[in-house]
Amino acid sequence: MQKIILNSKIHRMLVTNKNINYEGSIEIDKEILDLSNIHEGEMVQVVNLNTGERFETYTIAGKPGSRVCALNGGAARKGEIGDLLLIMSYCIIDLDKIETHKPTILIMGEGNEVKAKK
Repeated sequence: MQKIILNSKIHRMLVTNKNINYEGSIEIDKEILDLSNIHEGEMVQVVNLNTGERFETYTIAGKPGSRVCALNGGAARKGEIGDLLLIMSYCIIDLDKIETHKPTILIMGEGNEVKAKK
């Protein structure tokens, strides 16, 4: 048997940009994606802490070091610049590995700098 479980989480990432005319997705600084163990093109669940809105999209890698978090396409209607987001990815894991699985969690600080990695 397998279960779907949290694999990665970026906690309190600030929306820095939005573009309704883009094809879709959430753009995240490549350095942050790498630290969080979230891959470009991976499906993520996004929770807007300001509105309570939840949606799914896929990631695209932004310029390394830019600290960008941009809502694009339809996702741009789900938040505003300055909103705080939770960004989560999940994995399917065998029951016998659940106890040893440790999700990667990034706690974001001012300017979308990584404050802590758990």
